[in-house]
Amino acid sequence: MIETGHYHLAGAAGVGMSGVAQALLAQGCDVSGSDRFCDKGEDLEVIRKLRGVGIRFFPQDGSGLTRQTRGLVVSTAIEKDNPDIVAANRLEVPVIHRAEMLGRLAADKQCVAVTGTSGKSSVTGMIGWILDRLGADPTVVNGAVVLNWRDERTVGNFRAGRSNLWVIEADESDRSLMQYHPDWAVITNASIDHFGYDETVALFRSFTRQVKKGMVSAFDNPAFFEGFSPTLSVSGSTFLEKGVTFKVPLPGRHNAENALHAIRLCEQLGFDRRKIAEALAVFQGIHRRLEKVGEANGVTVIDDYAHNPAKIQAAWQAVAPYRQRVLAVWRPHGFKPLAVMMDELVNVIAGFCRKDDRFYVLPVYDAGGTADRSIRSEMLVEKLKARGVPAEMAGEPEALAATLAAAARPGDAIMTFGARDPGLPVLARRILARIQAG
Repeated sequence: MIETGHYHLAGAAGVGMSGVAQALLAQGCDVSGSDRFCDKGEDLEVIRKLRGVGIRFFPQDGSGLTRQTRGLVVSTAIEKDNPDIVAANRLEVPVIHRAEMLGRLAADKQCVAVTGTSGKSSVTGMIGWILDRLGADPTVVNGAVVLNWRDERTVGNFRAGRSNLWVIEADESDRSLMQYHPDWAVITNASIDHFGYDETVALFRSFTRQVKKGMVSAFDNPAFFEGFSPTLSVSGSTFLEKGVTFKVPLPGRHNAENALHAIRLCEQLGFDRRKIAEALAVFQGIHRRLEKVGEANGVTVIDDYAHNPAKIQAAWQAVAPYRQRVLAVWRPHGFKPLAVMMDELVNVIAGFCRKDDRFYVLPVYDAGGTADRSIRSEMLVEKLKARGVPAEMAGEPEALAATLAAAARPGDAIMTFGARDPGLPVLARRILARIQAG
């Protein structure tokens, strides 16, 4: 339980932060937020929806806090000299990390925490949706939007339930998953992203010691996928698990693997496999996870959140076998991650990018702060070219949209990849509009 009262969230438009904001609101708290996109005058859909449910927005200048504020909730991305933090320190308002706040909210609940380098948002969404359909009425706090729950008024990354069962996504990128002591956990996999491989594995192993009841985990279990052989198609997969046929309406082997984690966790909670299969068959997926933006003149436009080598490869392999060519646009989501992943990115992309494909790289997404900006996208492009990959730097978004629309042919897929940048899904829709206009 937490004390009710006023809480202010810095960076409230972020998907992880907006989920916590809605969770606080559902617990009867008075919630306000600030966000630099709001200060820039950018009319983000998530801000409109949060305002619609009663969350007030202030400039990110400290004006949203008073001495009566119970806490300022922040993510790791918020710099120490952020005006909201400066104001909180002056007013003696506690500064609380997003994960710590979510941990407090879920502390007295029967909690399922889902983590892993890749797939955690999809698995969280799958588990939450299955439990919803099966009448368990869970509260779900996800790091991405579940399309089944999204509508004109609802963000879709949070579901308020009336039972004691909570399902949350636990982020490994800043080690904040260690804030949770769940009853049940899922760990999907471990790969290089924010840390090296050994460091990532050590982190997940530490987390397992905090799980109270049971766990579903493939990251250090070589037998997890033993005998698992899904039949893949352009629209999804089918597989047999303990005598029950499961249909996953999302493309790619990685989504079949995500579904297997969700199925096994729901089984551990005592739910019937056949009922789980019925619920999973109508799961619509996750926003920006191989999300089909549209199709025009025989060209399919897809938007995806992939930002590390494993995710990019999984998304590519889910699409490329069914398309003549893939024309891809990727934006690195940070300077440090690009530096850490550089060599593996080159090896992975060189392994799957065909000679007729195209791989455009946008400049690194700059979220501000004190990052080392000496690592640039141009370095990746040069390394890719040296390996024979048809890669090049991408230009200004409007010009890039025109270039891709002109280059695309029937049977091609155009894919936009990357995390953090809200402009990427906008770019995908801009490209589609160009194709539709002929």
